[in-house]
Amino acid sequence: MALAYADAMNYRHAFHAGNHADVLKHVVLLAVLDALKRKDTPFFVLDTHAGRGDYRLQAPEGRRTGEADAGIVRLLTRWPPAPATADDAPGAAPQAIAHYLQAVRACNLNGEVSRYPGSPLLVAHALRPQDRMAACEIQPEETAALRSLLAGDARVAVHARDGYEAVKALLPPGRGADRIARGLVLIDPPYEAQEAEYPRVIAALDEVLGRWQQATCAVWYPIKRRRSLHPFLRRATHLPARSALLAELQVHPDDSPLRLNGSGMLVLNPPWRLEQALAPALPVLQRDLGQTGATTRLEWLKTPPD
Repeated sequence: MALAYADAMNYRHAFHAGNHADVLKHVVLLAVLDALKRKDTPFFVLDTHAGRGDYRLQAPEGRRTGEADAGIVRLLTRWPPAPATADDAPGAAPQAIAHYLQAVRACNLNGEVSRYPGSPLLVAHALRPQDRMAACEIQPEETAALRSLLAGDARVAVHARDGYEAVKALLPPGRGADRIARGLVLIDPPYEAQEAEYPRVIAALDEVLGRWQQATCAVWYPIKRRRSLHPFLRRATHLPARSALLAELQVHPDDSPLRLNGSGMLVLNPPWRLEQALAPALPVLQRDLGQTGATTRLEWLKTPPD
């Protein structure tokens, strides 16, 4: 999910799990799922680049970069669990952040956060009995770990296949009377090809919306030099989506091509009131995770119809 330092087939998210980009992505992801759960009808989630789903924060890979310390660890420290008595409670975190931290803590035991849940594990924990998910991962070792992690969950299918290709095979979800009308497609590639990845993302989004017009689509993207994003975002506005919302967090100023200054989530056909859920959360993430010059952005690229 983050910017890679090696060949695409060698990318390992364990080096970056729990960093500021994961925090933003998963705050937005869970806010989307919360919105989908406001209705009782089932929904389907397709995670095109799922990874292994579970990362040990004290593993050598994570300790080598220390990115989680400046991301999820810092946020957990800033917002500890609420005390037993209301009189001792500090100001409450915005709901989107509070739900995210609750979800991370729920994936750990004994109150000690030693593992970071990836998107497929967070989604699996959020699913109701009537909901379904398909998680795609192309790296054999990561796929095996994900299958082991989610084994026994009949609501979840793990596919050892390219996520872009899976769009054609798995959408729309269900057939006939079993077709699921609502849901989310999460596209979170590793961006080893950097700017060359964006045309593949646009093509995948176009395919998704052609097959499943009412789907919500969420795309994570890195921010190094902002101007490199302009063609991608411009093309996104021409996709056949009713609306498009951007949520971005930059923890460093936009002046270095050599590091991950920030990241964003492009949400097509966002569910109702997603903007209101994210609006109070982004400034808190900027304050808690950002350095001098940090910024956020919450903006409609395409406003929803009246």
